[in-house]
Order: sequence, then C-alpha cells, then structure tokens
Amino acid sequence: MIFLGLGSNVGNREENIKTAIRNLSQNPNVTVVHSSSLYETEPVGYVEQASFLNAVVQIDSRLSPREILTICQEIEAQMGRERIIHWGPRNIDIDLLSYDGIILNTADLILPHPFLAERRFVLVPLAEISQSIILDNFTATDLLLRCKDHGEVKIYKAEVL
Repeated sequence: MIFLGLGSNVGNREENIKTAIRNLSQNPNVTVVHSSSLYETEPVGYVEQASFLNAVVQIDSRLSPREILTICQEIEAQMGRERIIHWGPRNIDIDLLSYDGIILNTADLILPHPFLAERRFVLVPLAEISQSIILDNFTATDLLLRCKDHGEVKIYKAEVL
C-alpha cells in the first residue's frame, strides 16, 4: 500500500487537490485506489497563512518510491508550485507518506514520512481510509491517539473525486 498526502492553501484549494489526484490517475503507472475526505486544517510551522485543505490517497504502482516521488514533484511543478517559504503557502503539496512498509532514509526521501506521526492533518485522513496500516508497529488510529498535535482537523467535504 502506497499513501500520499495532499495539501493546498492557495487559490481554489479543492480544485487544486482534485487536479493533482486526476494528474496522478492519468499516469499509466499509477492507479488511485482510494481517497479520503477533504479536511480543513490549521497551518503548521509557518502559521501566518490561510487554512489548508488536506486529503490522503492510496495508490497502487510497480514504480519505486523514488519514481513515485518524482511523479509527485513533476505534478507539483506542472501545477505551478513555488517553494518560497519553508512550510509556507502553496497551491499544491504532494508528500509520499509510506510505501509498502519500506523504511528508507536518503538525502531526498525518508520513508515513512518523518513527520507523519506528528501531524493530525495527515493522520485523520489516513485513518479514515486505512485504519489497519502499520507504521512503526502502530496503526494510523493508534498514532492519531498518541499524536501530540492538537490542531483542528475538520471535515470540509466527504468526497474528493
């Protein structure tokens, strides 16, 4: 199971996430299996910015984790993503959260995502679509219960696609 986190807080946030998911599904090497609801969330890190919409999608692919990351970055670039302020405003953000239980730590990719267990805006939609995924010997639901982040994560729309 491969999980991606998507977020947007610039422009038409909902359409940005839908476009990113459509772009993922148009890749012949990627199948979008399931998507969470859309959640409205508070910014983390750089807080002087608009609220985000976030979602998690499960995909299937025979591509390597690095190849999946490249596809995500290409979609971000095609959609005009600019990296100006670390954790700052962005029209689209696509993070590779986990890839079939692989543990990886390279200069450009860490799996599972290093902040996954610390972010409610990821754990809530992840637990929605896969309560049984195991990360660091915990389910997404267990991680959510242990999470020290108490930022508000509220349902925005029950269906993304």
